[in-house]
Amino acid sequence: MRWVRRSVWDVVPRDQQDTPEGLRRRQVVVVATVVVGAVLLGISLRLEPGSVSFYVATLALAGVWAAGAFVSGRLHAGRIASRPAPDITVRPIVEPILLGLALALLFVVGGLVVREIPWLFDQVRSVTDFADQGAIWLVVIVTAVNGIAEELFWRGAAYAAIPRNPVAWTTIAYVLATLGTGNVMLAFAAILLGAIVGLQRRASGGVLAPILTHCTWSISMLFVLPVLFA
Repeated sequence: MRWVRRSVWDVVPRDQQDTPEGLRRRQVVVVATVVVGAVLLGISLRLEPGSVSFYVATLALAGVWAAGAFVSGRLHAGRIASRPAPDITVRPIVEPILLGLALALLFVVGGLVVREIPWLFDQVRSVTDFADQGAIWLVVIVTAVNGIAEELFWRGAAYAAIPRNPVAWTTIAYVLATLGTGNVMLAFAAILLGAIVGLQRRASGGVLAPILTHCTWSISMLFVLPVLFA
């Protein structure tokens, strides 16, 4: 489909290159943020679901990602080619949301297979515990806030800090940070999600599309996975 190609493949021309000094500053900030963020991520998913400490830790993690992103340097929203006129660029809104829903559907299909494998079932079930306990509206807010913060950092600051092959390297780094949770299924999800939003960042030159896709996917999974893995 053409909208998919415009979302993840067709690169919109832009000039966003950092100065050498700016690039070095961004790289130092990114490395420091990754270390702190990985530790907090592991801690947050080991806390009691729905507890005050869980919400505090996850929001603190979002604060780390967002702070690292903004301290590192300038961030861009990004643009993609418009549907009726490819030579005109627009902010990506509808396409990233559709892509997030498509990704969620893919995970639902995969979930039908995974739930038949006891070990993997337990891995996913440990994640759905966080949705089953506590106020659902608060869980949705925390999920959205963390999704936004992660994309500001990984597809904003970290992507801009890597001069070559940033899609591959940010995806690898994102997966390694997620492995801090000790959950294999979360790491697998990070591979697919990280690659897709990385391609969106490459195509659009900004973080808006990755944010919308990530939040659409994660909130969809928040409601679907507890049903699949009840």
